[in-house]
Amino acid sequence: MLARLWDTLRTPSWAARIVALVGAVTLASSLLPALRGRTEMVYRLVPDVFPAAATTGAAAVGVILLLLSRALRRGKFRAWLLATVLALVGAVLHLVKGFDFEEAMLSLALFVLLATARERFTARPDPRSTRKLVTVLLAGPVVAGGLGWIWLELDASGEAAGTSTGDRASHALLGLLGIPGPVQFVRPEQGDRAAVALVVLGAAVLFLAVLVALQPADGPHPLDEEDREPLLGLLGRWGHIDSLSYFALRDDRSVLFSPTGKAAITYQVVGTVSLAAGDPIGDPEAWPGAVTAWLDEARAFGWVPAVLAASERGAETFVRAGLDALELGDEAIVHTSEFTLEGRSMRVVRQAVSRCTRAGLVATCHRVADLDASTTELVHARAEEWRDGAVERGFSMALGRLGDPRDRDAVMVLCRDAAGTLRGMLHLVPWGGDGLSLDLMRRDRDAENGMVELMVTELVRWAAGRGVRRVSLNFAVFRSVFARGERLGAGPVLRLWRGLLLWASRFWQIESLYRANAKYRPEWRPRFVCFRSSTDLPRVGVAALRAEAFLVAPTWLRRLLPS
Repeated sequence: MLARLWDTLRTPSWAARIVALVGAVTLASSLLPALRGRTEMVYRLVPDVFPAAATTGAAAVGVILLLLSRALRRGKFRAWLLATVLALVGAVLHLVKGFDFEEAMLSLALFVLLATARERFTARPDPRSTRKLVTVLLAGPVVAGGLGWIWLELDASGEAAGTSTGDRASHALLGLLGIPGPVQFVRPEQGDRAAVALVVLGAAVLFLAVLVALQPADGPHPLDEEDREPLLGLLGRWGHIDSLSYFALRDDRSVLFSPTGKAAITYQVVGTVSLAAGDPIGDPEAWPGAVTAWLDEARAFGWVPAVLAASERGAETFVRAGLDALELGDEAIVHTSEFTLEGRSMRVVRQAVSRCTRAGLVATCHRVADLDASTTELVHARAEEWRDGAVERGFSMALGRLGDPRDRDAVMVLCRDAAGTLRGMLHLVPWGGDGLSLDLMRRDRDAENGMVELMVTELVRWAAGRGVRRVSLNFAVFRSVFARGERLGAGPVLRLWRGLLLWASRFWQIESLYRANAKYRPEWRPRFVCFRSSTDLPRVGVAALRAEAFLVAPTWLRRLLPS
């Protein structure tokens, strides 16, 4: 029983929790006053600057342990090494700062725990990140200065009368650089203690910055021309399998090929999640090799593997590789040979098209290669003007660029009014040789209602005459819940789930997107999210929202922290 408990405590997840606990205790111990009798004993044995330096050093150790706990959970070797060393250093600092035996024993116990768990921590460090380095350089002095300010506030007995909170804050920030601040001390040795303590905090910030700067540069990189050519070859032969295949050419994705080169998987690392989208590209028989290479890389770096919007066939491959799958929603596929405006079920679309036609709106379809420079420039300007929000949304079902010469076979649907003014657009990318996938939809909010129906109808008519058999429209999240929940006899759980989604639709376009697709009477094909464990779902969800740009940092912060 004890052996099993000891083995459990040494797993990365439990070790991370214990490190965070010891870090919190260490930080609190450094900020709270020490027992007077113990402190006097320390001052008789060592110079006054030693306890001060040990106190702030312990505060720095506590903060760093708290920061390391996240990396330890992912099994990072460097985090394990640093935490093990800091546990031993922390034990010494607890003794020097005030004979804090209890905290020292806790740190020693942590050292033993980590030292015996070496084989559990093998993940390589994340690739070097300018964003992370800038964050450390900006946030580090703020955190260290805050700790120094708290220390000066709590230990104000040796400061001259009239010292203000602002003086202490300025003194703390300047002290990180070794510069004397405005706080005056009653005795010189008290000023020396404060100076040494603040320099220790500043050195801790510098240490963290150097550690981040020395991270290796290897790892995933955005898709480049060297990778693009073989990926285009796979798309040319196998791109007809998955409607999302072409989105693998996004500029912000990385790619890993199977050992045979016959398949590939594209993904983006978002935080601690290696997020793939859609099915692997290439020969389905070689998909397992590409998935294995991707999972091996995620394991090596301690990333959480996840897949957004895999088809049923792709999800089966990921499940066989050890992941789990959960239905996320359905993709709307319109078959051009079956599409018609006739019949009662198409009355809404038919009326919208008639209304827009009477208003003088005209939709035309063009290959991107056939657009002249002035039209392309106009399309870019209007797409930017009509965009909802400050950033371009989409990852799993969006290309992230518009009218690019690299996408010659993409299709642009342009809708103009009677005066020739552009009022709306659709952008679709190739789906093999006989299909198209909707990438972007924009419209002037002041234009006639029903313009989207007009553009989709003209697109299907145009595509049918050019050998395009199928068109993939928008993705409807939890489509089956709405479809089954509104039927007679739906159970209470399903009705409750539908009610929650209807409430959420007041803030996000969930039901409206389903209704907008359903009016075209499409074929619905399920899409899945694949993940390693249910405990990973919160992180996967946040990563997906970040990748799709539904969670976005403020503009000023994005400018400050380049990728």
